[in-house]
Amino acid sequence: MIRALNLFRSRATAAQSLLRHGSNAAVQKRFLSIHEHLSMGLLNKYGINTPKFLTAKDADEAYHAAQKFGGKPIVVKAQVLAGGRGKGHFDNGLQGGVHLVKTPEEARELAGKMIGNKLITKQTGAGGRLCNAVMIAEARTPKHEYYVALLNDRVSQLPVLIASNQGGMSIEDVAKENPDAIVTTPIDFTKGLDFETAKQVAHKLGFSGSEQEKEAAETFVKLYQLFSERDATQVEINPLAESEDGAVLCMDAKLGFDENADFRQKEVFEMRDLTQEDPSEVKAGKYGLNFIKLDGNIGCLVNGAGLAMATLDVLSLNGGKPANFLDVGGGANAEAVKQAFDIVLEGEGVRAIFVNIFGGIMRCDVIAEGIIKATKEMDLHVPLVVRLQGTKEEEAKELIRKSGLKIQAYNDLDEAARKAVEAAAH
Repeated sequence: MIRALNLFRSRATAAQSLLRHGSNAAVQKRFLSIHEHLSMGLLNKYGINTPKFLTAKDADEAYHAAQKFGGKPIVVKAQVLAGGRGKGHFDNGLQGGVHLVKTPEEARELAGKMIGNKLITKQTGAGGRLCNAVMIAEARTPKHEYYVALLNDRVSQLPVLIASNQGGMSIEDVAKENPDAIVTTPIDFTKGLDFETAKQVAHKLGFSGSEQEKEAAETFVKLYQLFSERDATQVEINPLAESEDGAVLCMDAKLGFDENADFRQKEVFEMRDLTQEDPSEVKAGKYGLNFIKLDGNIGCLVNGAGLAMATLDVLSLNGGKPANFLDVGGGANAEAVKQAFDIVLEGEGVRAIFVNIFGGIMRCDVIAEGIIKATKEMDLHVPLVVRLQGTKEEEAKELIRKSGLKIQAYNDLDEAARKAVEAAAH
């Protein structure tokens, strides 16, 4: 419950397990994620060492890219915004989104099976995500794998460097099974991450030599520079590897960026891949609306995190289950509200709509105008239950009365929820 509340408040990443009312629940985030090859390119701009790589958008491009590695072993990696790609499977039966190959012919064959098909992992849900490109990278054999991440810690209200000498596996599993293996270092954001502190972390991780320790420390400092300058919410490298030839390099990268900083991070936000996002969420974002998909049968239009949670609770107490939540916030106009109805109805199985608005900044009469506009223009057939209270409440109710439309309006929240559940059951 708290996670859903946090999502509506800040659109935070923790909402990934939103209520778990459905395994296919789409997740709205307050950060932008970019593909691995783009993340690697950004790392290189900061002088951070990575394996050499090329990107291909079809099988022939993959073949020609693989030829440029001179017969050395290469890795073909599906570019899909989801974790667990290596253990996933494609909708055409291909197992795994990460493969080690030896020839360009193998790279072409694999790319042909990956590109244009959906990769299904533990993070995508059953629907999977479309693979539009593959990354062809040199295979660098690691002598040891580490984990490193930079995040914002809400408790200390500081950035933190999180590192472990147990890389290449889930950091959640490490935290559960061997928490002492994780080194957490708060960073004073006015001073940044200095080399000496970074070197101390590298020493604790146990790199094999002084040169590798120095190289790791320099990598940590550069990663923090990227994190700070690019308004990142997350910089995760798993694994950071010490290769057999003694190099320290980032083998994989997952970067997230604060959407509130899009106005000053235009280069980063041009990397956004809308094909990896839920179309309803993308559409909602264009109108300044926040949309969360669940798997019930009652579409919910609300304003604010607290009211969203109260709506969920009262529907659940009356035996109902939301199909989605759309938060109109405080600045929506009648056209945006009309679009909100359109988005709420896009999902399958919506049997009723429950509008629960407490007018503060958002005026009830504006919501009422949008409701009427949507009902008329969309030829709405599903039952519509409305509860409006607060600013311009009486004016809103008068607009609904004069409309002559079949809109069930109630003052009491519990009664309104009960009617919405009843309407969805028929």
